[in-house]
Amino acid sequence: MTSNSPSDEAHMGRALEMARLAVSHDDVPVGCVVVVDGQVVATGENRREVDQDPTAHAEMVALRAAAALRGSWRLEDADVFVTLEPCVMCAGALLNARVRRVVIGAIDEKAGAVGSRYQVLADPRLLHEVDVTYDVLADQSAALLGEFFSSRRHHD
Repeated sequence: MTSNSPSDEAHMGRALEMARLAVSHDDVPVGCVVVVDGQVVATGENRREVDQDPTAHAEMVALRAAAALRGSWRLEDADVFVTLEPCVMCAGALLNARVRRVVIGAIDEKAGAVGSRYQVLADPRLLHEVDVTYDVLADQSAALLGEFFSSRRHHD
């Protein structure tokens, strides 16, 4: 686990912008940014509702875009910034893309697969391990999620 830097916070800020975009189409506010050599190469936001696709999590959307742009599914030089700890599906995709590093905003105690519930990215039985940094702009990420779910409860 590495410590966060000002550039980590800047990239997570961009992921938060993507999370806010998800709210605009009634999706859970999670955003993701793929960075290579300090440059954003792809972004994604949760799109399950708008696309009616159960796999359209922010990480999946961003990984697909990065792979398409680069012409390769191998993203071993990529750092991925995501506002919420990835689920099992997304952690598996990050592992299979062989990303170098994952930077996480808020922890997901209920479904997190990168430290909370499971340790998918650090399991030595799997063919690749990923460096992980936690708690980058965690308060902002958690607040955005909290506001979203609070507004949902008030509308139901």
